Amino acid sequence: MAKKLLQINPVVRLNTSTGRILKEIGELAISEGWDSYVAYSGARDGMPQHSSRLVPVGDKADLVTHLLATRLFDAHGLASKRTTGSFIRRIKEIDPDVIHIHNIHGYFLNYPMLFRYLAESGKPVVWTVHDCWLYTGHCYYYSAAGCDKWKAGCGNCPQKRAFPASLLFDRSARNWKDKNKAFGSLENLTIVPVSEWIRKEMASSFLAGKRFRVIHNGIDLETFRPEAAGEGKQEGRVYLGVASIWLKEKGFDDLMTLAGKLLPDEKLVLVGRATDEQKARIPANVTLIERTENIGKLAELYASSDVFLNPTWQDNYPTVNLESIACGTPVVTYRTGGSTEAVADGNGFVVEQGDVDALLEKAREAASMNKAQTVSRLREYAIGHFRKEDCYKKYIELYEDLTAR
Repeated sequence: MAKKLLQINPVVRLNTSTGRILKEIGELAISEGWDSYVAYSGARDGMPQHSSRLVPVGDKADLVTHLLATRLFDAHGLASKRTTGSFIRRIKEIDPDVIHIHNIHGYFLNYPMLFRYLAESGKPVVWTVHDCWLYTGHCYYYSAAGCDKWKAGCGNCPQKRAFPASLLFDRSARNWKDKNKAFGSLENLTIVPVSEWIRKEMASSFLAGKRFRVIHNGIDLETFRPEAAGEGKQEGRVYLGVASIWLKEKGFDDLMTLAGKLLPDEKLVLVGRATDEQKARIPANVTLIERTENIGKLAELYASSDVFLNPTWQDNYPTVNLESIACGTPVVTYRTGGSTEAVADGNGFVVEQGDVDALLEKAREAASMNKAQTVSRLREYAIGHFRKEDCYKKYIELYEDLTAR
């Protein structure tokens, strides 16, 4: 009888990095003889096409209720009791051999209820750490705020109004204790940081004593490749930026400053959702492309650009860097979190946070390098380090190890 894998993430959309990651892990698990299930927020993602068996969790009424609990009381992850009870019954029906959590902060699950069940079940749990939410009292990143309260106990959160935003109460001190109790109670837990940076950070958290195994993200090298450029190369020098949503922390303001310094033959292309206020600030030499489900189009944009710019102020191990390098396009990024880990081996340049002049200087330097040699070198590196089959095979090996005990 085939072993069963259940992955949990609020979204499965392929224009999100976690959506692509869990899809590719599921596909590999299926090819290795596993049955694969994916649980996600049904109110946010509908019923998309997927190789794994989809398990939608919750409805729009529950989503709205959870959103209100978050916005008013800073109680993210503490609503959705009815939905979580139904989901736990579904888990019992599936009876998975391994439960693999990606994110549970998505307005759809009650984590104390879920983790009480997980502790009682004794099932092996793998938790991939895509951001910092699981060990802070509120935020999903703290780097841009320069906050280290999470090390000893949160309170008076400087990012109360950042995702998952609370407009009234600050419950961060209690949230930190609740997470410590819920997540710390799980003995059969393997934490998988996707970067060395966040592994080192978590060594100072309340989860420091847990079992860790770093597994870097992988990507589809058949999709993200230099040949994806096709006839898409534009005239002049093109700098590219990509984000799911253009937040200040993703470097939108810095990119607008950079746009004001570009020469007439230089242009900036941004892919991602922007607010109306942001759109009003975009000058003529910047092209905005809204979010697209067309991954082939995204690969074309990487491959047809001269340099990929990632002036992020807070990040873990951004797959956008990997995708650009796989397409033969060098990356210039800020010295932020794990964003430097794929770039430090000659795949571009790292500059200090906020130094827009250095960002542009290094972008021009990268664009001036021999194109053919750069493409060849970056592609070779990507094949050796980013191949999804190689990266996600480590998860299958981990599952097998956990179920053999």
